[in-house]
Amino acid sequence: MRSRVVITGLGPVCSAGVGIDALWQALQEGQSSISPIQNFDASGFRPKLAGEVRDVKIRDYVPKSYRKATKVMARDTELAVIAAKVAANDAGLTTRGSEESDVGFEIDPHRTGCQIGAGLIAADTEELARAVVSAEDEQGLFSMEKWGTESHGDSAMNNLPPLWLLKYLPNMLACHVTIIHGLEGPSNTIMGAEASAILSIGESARVIERGSADMCFSGGAESRINPLGLLRWDYSGRLADTKDETDSSKITKPFCDDSIGGIIGEAGGMLVLECEDHAQNRIAKTYATIAGFGSAQSTSPIFAKLQNKNTEDKIDRGLEAAIEAALRDAGTAPEEIDVIIPLGIGVLELDQLEIGALSSVFTDRINDIPLVLPTHLIGNTMAAHGGIMTALGAKCLYKQCLPKYFTLNQDKKSTTQHPTQDIPIENVLVCTSSLGGQAGALVLKR
Repeated sequence: MRSRVVITGLGPVCSAGVGIDALWQALQEGQSSISPIQNFDASGFRPKLAGEVRDVKIRDYVPKSYRKATKVMARDTELAVIAAKVAANDAGLTTRGSEESDVGFEIDPHRTGCQIGAGLIAADTEELARAVVSAEDEQGLFSMEKWGTESHGDSAMNNLPPLWLLKYLPNMLACHVTIIHGLEGPSNTIMGAEASAILSIGESARVIERGSADMCFSGGAESRINPLGLLRWDYSGRLADTKDETDSSKITKPFCDDSIGGIIGEAGGMLVLECEDHAQNRIAKTYATIAGFGSAQSTSPIFAKLQNKNTEDKIDRGLEAAIEAALRDAGTAPEEIDVIIPLGIGVLELDQLEIGALSSVFTDRINDIPLVLPTHLIGNTMAAHGGIMTALGAKCLYKQCLPKYFTLNQDKKSTTQHPTQDIPIENVLVCTSSLGGQAGALVLKR
């Protein structure tokens, strides 16, 4: 019999603020934290709005002895480290990354793992530019020979910072988190765009279920709010041309046919997962049980502009399969799901595929199930998003309360918003598809 896995620590860090309380309040109030991009001059880009994490310093979330290492952390890594610390504090843990004055349950490093979802980290344009400009040929064009061949100059790539590669490897998120907190159990990095965090949480649950660890730090983090990252994500067809609009509510409207498109965000969404017996023995606060996990793959990457050109199928079959697998794993019937937290990024073609999958599983009941939708308030935070969504699902179960939520109208092309309310909640489904076609789903139980 496999061990039951519970969530004992929540560590969302997003544009709404640091910690679950800030995120919960934003959803209760329906308050968007999306605003004009400040990280760089985005005036030449189509998307000019984003959910940026501001007024948070990485130095405040690492031990003094580790602050020098923050100089080689990419933004994605910073967000993962901050979120991991917030989750550890929320779980009442002390680790190698704690201060001497901190009080809490001291983890066993050998029995604590770490699985983190990551994205393709975009290089800092200033660092890259210093090397690129020294690789020009006589016509002022970029030369691959000058970039990497010693016999054709000084080899421009040598002008990159010495530790440049170590800064931008996706597994650096888990690397720094495990070093800081002394996590010596199973460790992994999973890359699956918006599905990354859910896939990582599922992996952590399996690690604990088979007895390879007592607890795991798990979730995801990503930031594409930089020139290269924003451009790549815009090319994917997932972002709106915001023009001069500063009110994000007029841009992104999940599951509504008048939505203009999606908006990007950055975040760290980390959790502490724990074997139920271990949590009970240390008298830990338990938010929810991870009862079921499912993953699947769509037949091809999901690009909005190319979707449904050659097929009449309006269902994301990968997402459908992931949800059905999670329900089977949990031993839960579709009619037992009380709340769904889906992706809902506000891109019409993608939202239709998502609703198609949900409708296939839940039939006409999908119109009555409450939908908790964070994306239009904090942006699509990609690899972090599943961690943010799971934290919200766990909070709903713990408080037996819904923040402002939505229901689909009969046409399935528009929604109705409802106020915050206390209701009995036993089962929450968290699910998402992704740019690459990966899909993940979790069933959380009270």
